Amino acid sequence: MEIWINPACSKCRSAISLLDAEGAEYTVRRYLEDVPDTDEIRAVLDQLGLEPWDITRTGEAVAGELGLKEWPRDESARDRWIAALAGHPTLIQRPIITADDGTALVARSEDAVHEAISRRTD
Repeated sequence: MEIWINPACSKCRSAISLLDAEGAEYTVRRYLEDVPDTDEIRAVLDQLGLEPWDITRTGEAVAGELGLKEWPRDESARDRWIAALAGHPTLIQRPIITADDGTALVARSEDAVHEAISRRTD
């Protein structure tokens, strides 16, 4: 299991605390420092079953600068959204946990973290 975090984020810190309390084995990826490339973002989107606009933090200042709220949310713009996430990782919703079963979740709630833990493959 891997968790993408921003250490300054309270939701990320809460998720880490819960993983630790449950004794889960995981690795931490500080995605603002170890920025995922477009292929990694595509892979996580596939695992999440979501589109790039679904995991984009549109309230971030850079989102306003890019005009993301006006971008189309369809297949024709998908690569543009993914490139924006790779180019500006602060736009990526957090935390994201890639579970052992090959799926992933945006783990902003305790329930989502528990769901990721339950997806262990022993």
